[in-house]
Amino acid sequence: MNYLFLDNGFEEIEAITTIDLLRRAKIAVTTVSITGTPMVLGAHNIAVEADGQIERIDFSDAEMLILPGGQTKLDACSALCELLIEHNKADKPIAAICAAPAVLGKLGILAGKQATCYPGFQEALGESYVGGLVVESKNIITAKGPGLSADFAFCIIEHIKGSDVADAVYDAAQY
Repeated sequence: MNYLFLDNGFEEIEAITTIDLLRRAKIAVTTVSITGTPMVLGAHNIAVEADGQIERIDFSDAEMLILPGGQTKLDACSALCELLIEHNKADKPIAAICAAPAVLGKLGILAGKQATCYPGFQEALGESYVGGLVVESKNIITAKGPGLSADFAFCIIEHIKGSDVADAVYDAAQY
């Protein structure tokens, strides 16, 4: 199972585009609220009901962890931070877009890897920051910002299911 984490203030385009395109590729993705309630309010006041809450999910089947950006406090959720660290130690894939790669940087997950992020968050990435639009490095996929949401999702699809599936979804979506 792939999990996408939501906190109040998340960038709707980054989350919803990723969820939509992954599901079109027949990739199972579960949305997870870290707010203590199933309802999560996006940065532009779009309310989303998550599939589950972090404290009620067993992540033992986790394949990829996905973090949309926005004005969130993902790094303040200790359960999520612990999950990210353990997932990385197991060399399992993690994807983050916009401001979310900063969480990975603060946790030391980007050490020895390359990454990108939204302008202004580079410091948290340290030596890992290379710029770019979408960067895949070892087990980490990062993307610069909201306008790259589809590119981010296609990179995830290609990572999970290969280029043929990514190309088929790309074509079907008329991207």
